[in-house]
Amino acid sequence: MVNDTPLDRFKNVLGGAARALSDEAELELAFTADAPAQSGKHLKVPMPARTLPADQVAEARGFADSFALRLRHHDTALHTRGAPAEAVARAVFDAVETARVEALGSRGYQGISDNLASAMDVRLRADPITRARNRDEVPLSTALQLLVREALTGQPAPVAAEPGLALVREWIGERTDLAALALALDDQRAFQGLTRKLLEDLELVEGEQEPQENDEGGEEEAGDEGGDTDESDEGDAQGSEGEQQVEQRGQQRDDEQSEGESEQQEGDDLDDAEGEPGDDGEEGMQPVRPNRPPADMSQAFDYRTWTNQFDEVVAATELCDAEELARLRGYLDQQLVHLQSAVSKLANRLQRRLMAQQSRSWDFDQDEGLLDAARLARVVVNPMQSLSYKIERDTEFRDTVVTLLIDNSGSMRGRPISIAAISADILARTLERCGVKTEILGFTTRAWKGGQSRETWLAAGRPPQPGRLNDVRHIVYKMADEPWRRARNSLGLMMREGLLKENIDGEALMWAHSRMMARPEERRILMVISDGAPVDDSTLSVNSGSYLERHLRQVIAWIEKKSPVELVAIGIGHDVTRYYSRAVTIMDAEQLGGTIIEQLAALFDAE
Repeated sequence: MVNDTPLDRFKNVLGGAARALSDEAELELAFTADAPAQSGKHLKVPMPARTLPADQVAEARGFADSFALRLRHHDTALHTRGAPAEAVARAVFDAVETARVEALGSRGYQGISDNLASAMDVRLRADPITRARNRDEVPLSTALQLLVREALTGQPAPVAAEPGLALVREWIGERTDLAALALALDDQRAFQGLTRKLLEDLELVEGEQEPQENDEGGEEEAGDEGGDTDESDEGDAQGSEGEQQVEQRGQQRDDEQSEGESEQQEGDDLDDAEGEPGDDGEEGMQPVRPNRPPADMSQAFDYRTWTNQFDEVVAATELCDAEELARLRGYLDQQLVHLQSAVSKLANRLQRRLMAQQSRSWDFDQDEGLLDAARLARVVVNPMQSLSYKIERDTEFRDTVVTLLIDNSGSMRGRPISIAAISADILARTLERCGVKTEILGFTTRAWKGGQSRETWLAAGRPPQPGRLNDVRHIVYKMADEPWRRARNSLGLMMREGLLKENIDGEALMWAHSRMMARPEERRILMVISDGAPVDDSTLSVNSGSYLERHLRQVIAWIEKKSPVELVAIGIGHDVTRYYSRAVTIMDAEQLGGTIIEQLAALFDAE
């Protein structure tokens, strides 16, 4: 069309090329500021700037070509039947298949090959292989994808990944022959068989678990591999995210289960908050943390942890070096340029409302106070006039601290965590200008499915009902007394691949609350941002299915009824109103920034 912008024309051309490459006439392509993704025949690729910089154009082409080639050369059903159940093995299996599809589709097409290389460079920016210092830190899925790509196409690995790849290249080469994969490049079924052999050589799967060649046998084998298969069979497109899929399935499963149980247990939970018969007050307490609230809560929580030995409260700067934090912060700003403008306008509105509450006024023509220089002229004109004084009066505005507690679970990946980070950043800057202290915290776990806590439990003989069975990680992105400019880059840590894991909300809420209670401010506001019920597969597999949710309800009930802290929550696509009495649920992460501002404005207006 005549009024189309260069970006619109590029999108049309890119969509046409993807349809031709995939041989799918109904394929739809769209730009996104979120992570690139494929869902059936719907493709989302990175949106370049309006000026269409060459590197960003190549990046969009690379992802579009990769997705289109997958539609053309990849059989999802066959891949699913042959996929292993274990998360690491599944991630490697997916990555090797991606290498096959891209090698097959780019064969003889230098332009496609260059585009795919650009997309690979983008993926590697946040991949742990670029930061690995020893073999254990190298993700096998990424390493195998690069080595298989090298064996199938002859293209060397990107320079950024070569140091990490060098740590495992010899180890992998001694155990398997990657060159043999090239013999089955055109046959996905035969390629799968060679991939399974590769997984066996690397001791990622057991040899007897290999599926049968026929379809029926493959289906039976896939069905016999255990409960984890369901967790692994989702999200086949553009794979190598096995651990993310496990977490997301657990999140959904817990939501479905807790939805039916929550109403029945709510009354019981509140009764438990007052103490259960036979509770001796010594066992079943919440983990002991610094700055614990002064009230004795030993009778209030029927909750325990297996061990606190591996828990950590850590500053963002300790999890990432300064150079990478700056890079991640730049990536965050680049993703949310348009959102930042909209949220900034709302923040400025909040600032005006707060400053109005802190406005000062003067009483003139007083007998004492400060000399009113503006009225000296009349004394000069008429020396008989007395001097005039003025007194400054301040509108009462209580000293306030605001804490943002952000869910850092795996289901927050992508746009939700990006918007949460930028909203927190803008809010901290705004409140600082108004003299309101702001603290930004995050909560997650150190590992998937238990970590070192579970290992010690297994070594102890698996005692029943161990309580919380994972290593919690509580992150301080910005301390209340820290200037915004000094903590700005720390918020970029939320963009780091592999940071977001599982969420244990009850303990995180108590941790944030204890930090607030140690503050000297007269008014304390705690805002929780979350997108789901508490989920930790390790804990829920050995306790009741509502164990973490029940604890969360008890913590919330205690804070709302007995604490001076004002508690408010925002749920992203998840109904948090069934937990918090003062809460709001939004269905689109795009609404988060405005909702945060509105909720805080309402609290200050009520004051």
